[in-house]
Amino acid sequence: MKLLTYTLKENFESRLGFIHNNHIIDMEDFGEISNFPLPNDMLDLIDMGFEIIEEITEMIQETPANFFEEISYEMDEVTLLAPIEKPRKNIIGIGLNYTEHVAESARTLDTTGKLPQKPIIFSKPPTTVTATNTEIIKNTKLTQQLDWEVELAVVIGKKGKYVSKTDAMDYVFGYTVINDISARDCRREGQWIVSKGQDTFAPMGPILVTKDEIENPHNLDLSLKVNGVEKQNSNTKFLLFNINDLIEDLSTVFTLEPGDIIATGTPSGVGAGRDPQEWLYDGDVVEATVEGIGTIVNTVKEI
Repeated sequence: MKLLTYTLKENFESRLGFIHNNHIIDMEDFGEISNFPLPNDMLDLIDMGFEIIEEITEMIQETPANFFEEISYEMDEVTLLAPIEKPRKNIIGIGLNYTEHVAESARTLDTTGKLPQKPIIFSKPPTTVTATNTEIIKNTKLTQQLDWEVELAVVIGKKGKYVSKTDAMDYVFGYTVINDISARDCRREGQWIVSKGQDTFAPMGPILVTKDEIENPHNLDLSLKVNGVEKQNSNTKFLLFNINDLIEDLSTVFTLEPGDIIATGTPSGVGAGRDPQEWLYDGDVVEATVEGIGTIVNTVKEI
């Protein structure tokens, strides 16, 4: 199922919806016509467990087409928000998780070039989240080296502690796209939170695709363009630590909970790794794409 958070252009109330026959169907309204109460918030839906997706899918199949007419919208009638507009906790970031990115980081950043033996974990505060078609804020008092990182993000669907690799996918609810915006000149003694954690530094979306629609998350093309010029192009099959590895490792460190978001890392092609280095400036348009999910588009705004 393709899920989204949206507002109508004449109404700023955020709504939960899903895509059906190229239309957006309001989730709460669909619950009303189906006599099956459904939430109006992505996190509330995730809390109901992945089984709810199976039930909703069955209800959609049983619902006559004309029943959708009064609760559906054309794509141009809505504004998309981030699928999870306000995460409950920090986004879990994974650093140096593609081999070629490890190499390019060693050439230009303060990393060793050695392949990590365990996942490198950092975090991005909930206030980093912004939607597609919004601005990435570049605070010129803090950074002159604003960079891009396209990533597949995994959304957790149920509570897990000490999860094995074998069982890891049982804990996944779905997937979305994150652009892990990074201020390369804001690292502090090896710590990444200032570099990664500024407001609007996690564009997310455009939708959340439930796991049943992604046959193999470890074989998805991902790419990024700046002003229409391709900068990154790779595939999740090149992840150093795959999703199963990450869930096992992270759940050993701390309890994973419904709605947690794991940004799985970026491939090579970031601005810091290019020769000469490239950075984002006022007005630059950044497009981050993951196969099967879609593209998020953001414009840089200097302040």
